[in-house]
Amino acid sequence: MIFQIGPGLGTLLFDLLTAEESSDRRRVFDIPLLASRLVRTTQWALAEPETRALPLGYFGASTGAAAALHAAAVMGETVGAVVSRGGRPDLAAGHLSDVRAPTLLIVGGRDAEVLELNRQAARMLRCEHRLVVVDGADHLFSQEGALEEVARLASGWLLEHLGTPARRLAAAGG
Repeated sequence: MIFQIGPGLGTLLFDLLTAEESSDRRRVFDIPLLASRLVRTTQWALAEPETRALPLGYFGASTGAAAALHAAAVMGETVGAVVSRGGRPDLAAGHLSDVRAPTLLIVGGRDAEVLELNRQAARMLRCEHRLVVVDGADHLFSQEGALEEVARLASGWLLEHLGTPARRLAAAGG
């Protein structure tokens, strides 16, 4: 499903697993499968007239963040930015050094295990990256204001690295 946010900016929201597949917990951790589906979806978006000229960024949570980073490594310069929210980038460890897209890792301050895994993954990244800890937030960012802070951080990162529609038009001479 494509959501139009404004001229030249939209989002594509989809599940990487079917409802039947998601009942098998092992599939949730099948990062190569998830990444391959994201790569195919990206290729589809690049072929569609409505989306092919738009800059492309990934936002993934939990194991979806590992899939986003793996797919970003495969897609190279096509992906302009990646945001991981409470993600498990460590599950894409074999691909992290190949990621070229600027990457933002957002982790809850009360999610100690995932925070350490993100710190380890950040050391493997060779691209521009930043690790931001949302103080007081748990893994799901269920505390009051935590998801709003994630949204602020993520949108700021994506707009900075993908450009606002007005800035892209100006750069294109429009």
